[in-house]
Amino acid sequence: MRLVIAFGGNALIREDERGTWPEQTAHAIEAAGAIARAARAHEVILTHGNGPQVGALALQQASGEPDAPALPFDVLDAMTQGEIGYLLQQAIAAVDPSLPTATVLTRVLVDPADPAFAAPPTKPIGPFYDEATARRLAAERGWHVAPDAGRGWRRMMPSPRPLEILEVHQVRVLARAGVLVIAGGGGGIPVVRRDGRLAGVDAVIDKHRCAAELATATGADLLVLVTGVARAALAFGTPAERAIARLTVADALRHLDAGEFPDGSMGPKVEAAARFVAGGGQALITDAVHVPAALRGDAGTWIVPDGDGPSVLAPAAVPA
Repeated sequence: MRLVIAFGGNALIREDERGTWPEQTAHAIEAAGAIARAARAHEVILTHGNGPQVGALALQQASGEPDAPALPFDVLDAMTQGEIGYLLQQAIAAVDPSLPTATVLTRVLVDPADPAFAAPPTKPIGPFYDEATARRLAAERGWHVAPDAGRGWRRMMPSPRPLEILEVHQVRVLARAGVLVIAGGGGGIPVVRRDGRLAGVDAVIDKHRCAAELATATGADLLVLVTGVARAALAFGTPAERAIARLTVADALRHLDAGEFPDGSMGPKVEAAARFVAGGGQALITDAVHVPAALRGDAGTWIVPDGDGPSVLAPAAVPA
């Protein structure tokens, strides 16, 4: 099979950490074992988020003024693609030196009239702050800030929908040649067509939407969305919590509308998975350690087409 595996930027920088390079390296090596096992049996295209990393880079840019002029945000997106691509290539080489890898700098076309550019921004980046600190920084630096899934306040950026992945041909060629490709990092570098040319814009594309587009454009058989839990759940974080083994597209959309999967956590994953499956693919949501078991059908939450059997809640134990 051809797999697109999507990791979040928060998988490399945990909430209780500063995000040092040794910390990110350790987490990347943890994830690399599961990636390598999948890549030995399948063609793998790997993509990732960049919210914590691009936010940290933006802070570094601001602190360098006026001695070093700050770069536009699309350039920061490109820089984090190289940064995290290198990190993942190094981690994969550490667990399996025989696997060829390549990072593809990936631009993604968006619509300059996308409603995301006119609405209050919704994509969180950078570190978490308490409300008072976030509001002070917003006033000082011209940021938009908002709460992020009950974990604190963060800077927010516009998040337009991806229309076209411009380097998709290069990604397909490398994947067919047996290369583990890292592409579409951070949701891709957002660009628009302007006066007959491509121009970068200040935005961060949602990595899950980009992953679904990447999976469709490359003809992937399976989209794997890696998160912090082994399975998606109903009533998450409450005494009534129940993990989900199988979820139909219709039930996924119904639960999304009902607010079961919040925007700041599981919502974008379920939305992207449902969209990809509705287009004819398969999708899986799980954490890094359970990827091999989930690919065997023993773990994770599978999103399935309507008419392919009912949604199924999971047993309490999840195989490792």
